[in-house]
Amino acid sequence: MGQAVKDISLSQALAEFFSDPLGFVHFSFPWGSGQLKNELGPDEWQADILKALGDGSLTPQKAVQIAVASGHGIGKTALIAWIILWFISTRVNPQIVATANTKTQLETKTWRELAKWHGLLKYKQHHDLLEWTATKFYMIDYPATWCANAIPWSKEKSEAFAGTHEENVLVLFDEASLIDDIIWEVTEGAMTTPGAMWVAFGNPTRNTGRFRECFGKFKHRWLTRQIDSRTAKKTNKEQIRQWIEDYGEDSDFVRVRVKGQFPRASSMQFIPTDLVEDALGKVYHPSEYMYAPKIMGVDVARFGDDQSVICKRQGLVCFEFMKFRELDNMTLVGVVAQQIQEFKPDAVFIDQGAGTGVIDRLRQLGYEIQEVPFGSKPSTRKYFNKRAEMWGKVKDWLKQGGALPADDEIRNDLIGPEYGFSASDSIQLEKKEDMKKRGLSSPDCGDALALTFAHPVHVSRFEDRHIEAKAQQQTYDPFTYMTEAGL
Repeated sequence: MGQAVKDISLSQALAEFFSDPLGFVHFSFPWGSGQLKNELGPDEWQADILKALGDGSLTPQKAVQIAVASGHGIGKTALIAWIILWFISTRVNPQIVATANTKTQLETKTWRELAKWHGLLKYKQHHDLLEWTATKFYMIDYPATWCANAIPWSKEKSEAFAGTHEENVLVLFDEASLIDDIIWEVTEGAMTTPGAMWVAFGNPTRNTGRFRECFGKFKHRWLTRQIDSRTAKKTNKEQIRQWIEDYGEDSDFVRVRVKGQFPRASSMQFIPTDLVEDALGKVYHPSEYMYAPKIMGVDVARFGDDQSVICKRQGLVCFEFMKFRELDNMTLVGVVAQQIQEFKPDAVFIDQGAGTGVIDRLRQLGYEIQEVPFGSKPSTRKYFNKRAEMWGKVKDWLKQGGALPADDEIRNDLIGPEYGFSASDSIQLEKKEDMKKRGLSSPDCGDALALTFAHPVHVSRFEDRHIEAKAQQQTYDPFTYMTEAGL
């Protein structure tokens, strides 16, 4: 094929791949050399999807719709980049839209993968025809009309996914299971153009929603594939082995993250979004919670991307979080000691993992600290370990009317973790490291709040607390209080 480029122009060579995306991928990259010296071409499952797209190009009178549910780490983001490069290189004035479950996923993974493969194009004249930016990929001579756009989805701006009158339309969804149904509905308008293409990739994390329906009631409209991570070349086989060992072969976690199968539960998100949002900014008068024990939870991170967090809770009220990055243990000890003196908690719970040094020093200073091993046995067989049990109690607390500060971090922390069932059918919360592989941050605020539910706590100064609460009730004017709270 290299000789062919010498004999005919590059544009003529690329035009030959209009209905052959697999051939385009073999032609366009230096397989077996440079950064790809250990790669001979696409994986079998990737080649299957590319062939299906090519076959769809041969019947331009109808739209091509492909949905791929897969386990983790199979190389779907690379395939998305190849599809964009194929479409923009073989069609005149195409309109291409790519989106993902979150803006972060779209910018740092999906779109950056496109930049990587643009840089790997084998022929310099091919590379120089195209320009990549953080949100747009375009033909240099026709930037307004010959382009692909990275567009974070928003229910309020769903019109970005509506139909167009362009002849060549391609829509790509990454982590499609978490893209709102309204975006799916609006995108259907773009499929009225003959020959339009729509490819949706994702881990099948939800048993409801439009991505799931591609494999159900709308299956007649979609070409579907379910890819098991164990069959893909690029996956981390040792990580897969650990997941199966930790969660169980037939757990929902392994079904979704390894087998590419939909979970038995309706959603793998452990704490529902609406439950958290109802709690954000909620206000109680002190007389409504002063009788309850004061509890402090400390999640220790030390250094790195994570942060140390102090959470103070009394009854249904969680107070503002204190967050610290790159704080050494001894400095953190001083902060925690000061908070103990000011808050006067009835119990202080600290994560045993990274917090061992903090626990030891605080005990030396005479403070009563209870260490909590996240991986220890729970008090009930409903949960796999102590961490899952504590998060379960947070969920129950929110259902009972728990109040959270208006803090985006605690919101994201609480709705981020997914869950599955272990081999013994106990609830197992997703590990922090697995969340990070999905592009999420470590839920440090969430863990600090969960620590306040580690064990039952009794009020150490009940009579004083009871008298104080009574006094608050006697002076409580709800109308004045609502004004002061800005309600």
